[in-house]
Amino acid sequence: MFIDLHGAPLYAYTGGRPFDPAQPTVVFIHGVLNDHSVWILQSRALAHHGWNVLAIDLPGHGRSAWREDGDYGPKLNAIAIEPVVHELAPDADLVVGMSLGGLTAMRLAVTAPELVRKLVMVDVTPSAPERHEQMTKAQMGTVALVQGDRTFGSFADMLDVTVAAAPHRDRNSLRRGVFHNSKQLDDGSWTWRYDSFRKGEGFEGLWDDVPNLTTPTTLVRGAKSFFVNDEDAAEFARSAPGFQTVHIVADSGHSVQGDQPRALVEILNGVLAG
Repeated sequence: MFIDLHGAPLYAYTGGRPFDPAQPTVVFIHGVLNDHSVWILQSRALAHHGWNVLAIDLPGHGRSAWREDGDYGPKLNAIAIEPVVHELAPDADLVVGMSLGGLTAMRLAVTAPELVRKLVMVDVTPSAPERHEQMTKAQMGTVALVQGDRTFGSFADMLDVTVAAAPHRDRNSLRRGVFHNSKQLDDGSWTWRYDSFRKGEGFEGLWDDVPNLTTPTTLVRGAKSFFVNDEDAAEFARSAPGFQTVHIVADSGHSVQGDQPRALVEILNGVLAG
């Protein structure tokens, strides 16, 4: 569904069944270069057990509107999604955010804590932008594509570039992700659905929010990821009043929801039950 509350439409996936705001709800927020489709497996698993699911396409991603200033940092993202969560999931039981979505969810938990009763942050702390600058392209995986070409001669070319960026990932899973995050132009070429990142002010001062994070918070890390190191995780655990626990997922890189989807579902079920 499309939600247009302030003249900038956002797209949200509602779990493939009629959405009832009165029912228990889990809100998913994706990472950079992705859209709601990265949560399909988790959404289906939770919906099968009776949970409402709301997976939002962030501004500049998926089918949501682009910003003229190109600033897709967590601070403006949180402002953009707050009215959507307030309208559709004001009593959400859990908000789950991965990477950029995790920082966005953290910001929402600080600025509108009544909307975030529990928080799961997937492979991200406020130091992630700094870690990103320190990594090689191989360590960044598919995140490195944000700095690459935007137009390709064919869908197959886009897929090949994506597979090369994440050789450990299942090709069919990557094909599904590329399909959801690409579109064909009138001349037959293909391009990404996400906008270019042209401004970075929205990523500044993120650690300033952590001492105000009182929401019960779980951190999930990919064991093979370079986006969160032990020092970052320890500092986050020490500084966030609401921090509860950390899970390190074996055989997973940055995209835990794609690399180990069942493991993430088990963690989410545990948080919901706890």
